[in-house]
Amino acid sequence: MDSGLVYNLLKPLILTILIEMGVLVLLLGERRKKILCASVVVNCLTNVPLNLFLIFISYGWTEIAIGEITVLILETLWYYIFTKEWKRSAAYSFFCNAISFLSGLFIFYIQMLLSGN
Repeated sequence: MDSGLVYNLLKPLILTILIEMGVLVLLLGERRKKILCASVVVNCLTNVPLNLFLIFISYGWTEIAIGEITVLILETLWYYIFTKEWKRSAAYSFFCNAISFLSGLFIFYIQMLLSGN
């Protein structure tokens, strides 16, 4: 596998996991290890395929929106398996994904400014 591809998959995955751990612990007050571990697993299952899709298939706003909504739904279902609470699962998925998505946009914007584009 191309090292550039690996980097382009690992960088957003690691950043997403770090950001979403922060959201779960600091913003939502989650301390249960099974939920925090579940978050890492679900991000590995959703982030990599989403980024592969965006890299190889298409990278427009419509595709990003469809991908993010799909991830939101899948992660809500995943959190429900561990919490057995729909509202909590939806809140975890929504806040984690919204903040990590907005953080990603901010990082992308800063990279564009620094590169002069």
